[in-house]
Formats: sequence, structure tokens, C-alpha cells
Amino acid sequence: MRLYAGKIPVISKEIVASLVRDGDIEVASKDGQDELELDVQAVLKEYLRIERELVDQAKDYLQEHGLPYSDFGKAMKSVSEGREFGRGEDAISYITAQVIGCFMCSAHVEEIFSDDATLNRKMRAVLRKHMSEGQDVEREVRARMKNIEEGSREWEVEFSRLRDEISKKKGLE
Repeated sequence: MRLYAGKIPVISKEIVASLVRDGDIEVASKDGQDELELDVQAVLKEYLRIERELVDQAKDYLQEHGLPYSDFGKAMKSVSEGREFGRGEDAISYITAQVIGCFMCSAHVEEIFSDDATLNRKMRAVLRKHMSEGQDVEREVRARMKNIEEGSREWEVEFSRLRDEISKKKGLE
């Protein structure tokens, strides 16, 4: 699962609208709801920034240690150790915890009526729906790249190029 920058406004709008509509949170006004959406967007953008930072550190780690790209997962685990940051399925838990924290501190939230577990469950459904679209993109990219050896420099460059191309077509980035 992957969070796409192009989906951030859609995700934040859907999260806030569903929580307000269901009476889980109360905002002061329509402007307050718009501002709360921007707060949620800020949380999601910060997640992407940290993830990019960790990916860059993992690539540097691979290069410094002369490891193949196939060890990228191990490198990511190594550089993210000690940081409270979720990836994959843990990403959703991390993001929901950050958004709940945002609600607690936001001047735009008048009252929170639901417990953390309820908020978490509702946000998790929205995030999972939008983040799983990335799996379709990755499947499509891998299907197009059957003739290139995975893990090679050529594969890495072509994978990135195709993923960006397909993501733009689908409006994900």
C-alpha cells in the first residue's frame, strides 16, 4: 500500500466529511471544516516527506555498503529503526494516530464524540481504499517489465519511469 500525493486532498476531504457527517467530530463552521481538511492534508504530506527521506537514506545505505537493490527492504528496515514510522500496513495505523493527534490539538475541532478506536476504524477504511490503488499500478508496471531483470539498475530506472507515467494517467500523483 502506498500513499500518493495526488490522493491527499481526496482522502482528507473524505475523512473529515465522513467523521462530521456521522457525528464523530464537531467543527465550528464550514470554514472550520475546510481548515480541518487542510490540517489532515498537512499530516499526510508530512508522512510522505518522512517516507521520501527514509527512502533516500536507504538508497545511500545500499550504495555505502555495496549492496544490491534487492536488499532495499532490509536497508529500509535498518534506517527506519528507532524512528516511530509505519510502512506498509503499519502506515495506516501511524497515519490514523497522527490524524487523531491533529484533531486533539486543532482549533477547528469543537468536540470529539467518538473514541479513538471508532475514529481509527473509520479513517482506516478510507485510507485503505485509496492507498490500495497503488497496488494496481505496481501490478501493471511489473506486467510491462517482464523482460528486464529485477534488481538491476535498468530495472530500477524503468520501474520508476513507468510507475510515474501510469500514476499520472490515473491521477494519483
